[in-house]
Amino acid sequence: MKTTKIWTLSSLALILCLFMMATAAFAQGLDDRDALEGVTSGKAFFDINLGQAESLPLYLDVIGMTHQGLIKQGVTPEFVVAFRGPAVQFIIGKNQVKDSKQVAVFEQIAVKVRELNALGVKFEACAIATGLFQVDNSAVLPEIKIVGNTFISLIGYQAQGYGTVPIM
Repeated sequence: MKTTKIWTLSSLALILCLFMMATAAFAQGLDDRDALEGVTSGKAFFDINLGQAESLPLYLDVIGMTHQGLIKQGVTPEFVVAFRGPAVQFIIGKNQVKDSKQVAVFEQIAVKVRELNALGVKFEACAIATGLFQVDNSAVLPEIKIVGNTFISLIGYQAQGYGTVPIM
């Protein structure tokens, strides 16, 4: 338990540092023009397979920053965020949360999903994972589409030119 808590805090500190560095980079006028030369559409498949809910709001923030960063640089983002494995446990409404200490984190997740969805980001959750982790599909946030198998989604989106961004 203590090791898990230390690992969680260390991971969150690292993510926060990366978040601050990315914010500072854009504030200083840094850009990604070399990588984006000739690119008009940024197709990304974010493959989320996290084991701890506390990390998810920050990753969703960074996905939002990536979305805005592409727009600022003249590239149209086309994002799919897919939840699989234990991550499907964190995309339920706060009323479904069993641990009262986790309600605030789950609410943050729901808010981030709604915000990103309003920007046009698509969300999917793996039905295999919801079954394995005993998550009731009707409890999943309404912005998230339940699909049969996110591995199949990944294969399909890659065939359509989407790049995979693993988040584990």
